[in-house]
Amino acid sequence: MSDPRHDDKTTGPEGPDAPLHRRGIKSYVLRAGRMTQAQTRGLEEVWPRLGLSLADGRQDLDALFGRQAPRVLEVGFGMGASLVEQAERHPDTDFIGIEVHAPGVGKLLDEADKRGLTNLRVYREDALAVLEQCLPEASLDTLQLFFPDPWPKKKHHKRRIVQYAFVELVRTRLKPGGILHMATDWEAYAEWMAEVMDAAPGFANIAGPETAPYVPRPEFRPLTKFEARGEKLGHGVWDLIFKRVD
Repeated sequence: MSDPRHDDKTTGPEGPDAPLHRRGIKSYVLRAGRMTQAQTRGLEEVWPRLGLSLADGRQDLDALFGRQAPRVLEVGFGMGASLVEQAERHPDTDFIGIEVHAPGVGKLLDEADKRGLTNLRVYREDALAVLEQCLPEASLDTLQLFFPDPWPKKKHHKRRIVQYAFVELVRTRLKPGGILHMATDWEAYAEWMAEVMDAAPGFANIAGPETAPYVPRPEFRPLTKFEARGEKLGHGVWDLIFKRVD
């Protein structure tokens, strides 16, 4: 059986004038899943304190966190282990996570509460809507997109979150000098990401010539259990880090 990582023959991302990620087409599918007691507790008891919604409108992040600090947004944090670890390891940085799946949101909230984290807030919303409606321009130091759904079938490439319009929206929300950090374990999607970023104005790849367009996994990106299992199986992981330069 062939490895689907190398079977994905992309036709290239959409052009820069395409509508923002094709309105109405989602980069995710909501999946039903059983909720554990801890996950339910997170959603019911911790959400009122750490949860955010589109209805809250445009955020004043200094007021939200009660201080001025570096700000990191993670899109699609899954079950939240990596994001919680970062928030605990870097108490002087504020973190915002976006995830649509209830079990992951509940798990992260439960863990954040148990660890007494105050530098973390969570949206259970579409990431594009949050970026457009809730986060001010030039408000983020870093945006993290780790292991998004690769949508490997050619007919589903339009669902990939990494498109020209998405990258331009991210650029406007990053501070000058801010970082867009992506990681994927699908080589064809890594190539797609690199192609999009190469054509996107206002970004510079920080990779050195010996590894470009990719960078070695930075120590500050926690190694997830999922990634560790993949490494043992010989699966590759590709990190791409771009800086806003305009």
